[in-house]
Amino acid sequence: MVPKHIVSAAAIVINERNEILLIKGPRRGWEMPGGQVEEGESLKEAAIRETKEESGLDIEVTKFCGVFQNVSECICNTLFLGRPVGGELTTTPEALEVGFFPIEAALEMVIWKNFRERIELCLNEELHPFYIEF
Repeated sequence: MVPKHIVSAAAIVINERNEILLIKGPRRGWEMPGGQVEEGESLKEAAIRETKEESGLDIEVTKFCGVFQNVSECICNTLFLGRPVGGELTTTPEALEVGFFPIEAALEMVIWKNFRERIELCLNEELHPFYIEF
């Protein structure tokens, strides 16, 4: 049997005011931009592309943070830190609202599964790189 894994890449984007970029998706509410890595695409490129598609912003990836692996669902989520370098905040069908929020407020807004934990781990550089199985 050929393993079928889903690999995704997400970016925790921090602006010069130390605020986090969040998008509000139709299904999961507030979250960091991210999505599936396409064939022939690097993890880093996927995080940059997904952030552009979902928020309108161009980002520079500054650091690889770690991996969350959902073993039973065969999903590997890779996480990066980034900073905005261009573009404009834009809503899309995938992102009904987009914005930068102070870290404390952002963490309160993110309620889907372990997304808050992912953001907290990315913000704590002493823990990089992390590898979490669940």
